[in-house]
Amino acid sequence: MAETNTNDASMNAIQEFSSLFDRMYTLCHEMGWGDPFNYSRAREIHMANTLGHRIAPYFTGADAIDEDGPCEYKSTTQKNINATYNGISAQPTWEEQEQYLRNDKIGGYKNHYYARYSEGTIVEIYKMTSDKVLEILIPKLREQYNSENPLKDSRPGKTIGQKEIKKFATKIYPQTNEVINEETNEVINEETDEETNE
Repeated sequence: MAETNTNDASMNAIQEFSSLFDRMYTLCHEMGWGDPFNYSRAREIHMANTLGHRIAPYFTGADAIDEDGPCEYKSTTQKNINATYNGISAQPTWEEQEQYLRNDKIGGYKNHYYARYSEGTIVEIYKMTSDKVLEILIPKLREQYNSENPLKDSRPGKTIGQKEIKKFATKIYPQTNEVINEETNEVINEETDEETNE
């Protein structure tokens, strides 16, 4: 009997997943959001809806459109928030590489948004200007570009770490008096908790 119940539960889960998969694809198609299962598109859609942005219609270039125009999204599921810029097109010289970074790849988007997820829930989102992103990444990428040690992947790439994000970016989600309980994925109002503890 126990084995039968387990098999029934598995079949129900499979059917539900299939139904949700189809529904997710149909919903995104109806809304013009694109294929949610292409790379990290689902998170980009989730972030855009959370922030009130408009998801970009194409998979290349900007991830979304905010009040200042095209913007960039980065997300992580790691314990500490970070933003990785990888797969950057390699240019013949560092001068051309820097120009590409400043005018297109990074500087082309005024605002960059960094989200940290716990399972399917956004724990926190930070916003950093492209000028600050470039200020942090250019020295790292220049050193990497000029390194005598060849990379397995010739395309440049570096990460902005938690300390840099918390120092130079603005936390925009959740609100300053709220935190996310990562065990229950519930929003907690810190002020309310402090008053309760008193």
